[in-house]
Amino acid sequence: MTEPSRTVEVERKYDVDLETPLPRWERIPGVEAVSTGEVRALDARYFDTADGTLSRAGVALRRRTGGPDEGWHVKGPRQGDGRLELGWPLGEGDTLPPAVAETISEWTTAPLTPLARIENDRTAYLLSGPHGVVAEFVDDRVRATDLRGNVTREWREWEMELGLAAPSDEAGRTAFFDAVEQAVAAAGGTESASGSKLARALGV
Repeated sequence: MTEPSRTVEVERKYDVDLETPLPRWERIPGVEAVSTGEVRALDARYFDTADGTLSRAGVALRRRTGGPDEGWHVKGPRQGDGRLELGWPLGEGDTLPPAVAETISEWTTAPLTPLARIENDRTAYLLSGPHGVVAEFVDDRVRATDLRGNVTREWREWEMELGLAAPSDEAGRTAFFDAVEQAVAAAGGTESASGSKLARALGV
């Protein structure tokens, strides 16, 4: 079985209007510099069984093109404050690679069907401190289609994901996200009403 890449995501999501201005992230304690925004055009298709077995287990399966981590991704159930994401190369077409099929067999071996397509115009920024990247902030403008009924939804959201130089202790992480949320609120944003882009695409 091909060994996947492994990333534990610890992130927060926020809802914003189309014209909401970006916060000044260099004012956040521990952040000394913010990179120039990197534009990424992402296009993902999500898959599940007809009765939503993966979704009920808190698992997401997608094939995404664009960005530095394009490929097949399996996001596992949330564990505490994080979520393990496994990644494999794109391969050919939409055919599920054997290594990915073996991974999701923990939850299902039933046939899969396309659930949603999520197109995302993303601008990504790295927030750096004295010891490296504290977090990655992304400004997402999303167009999502629920493929079950061909229903399209559009919105803008922000995500802040901890980096390798983020505080390693719970108190430090809490303080960092508290400062982020104060900056988001000052700009006019709010905590996300949905747990994921897929859930929002499906209207749940």
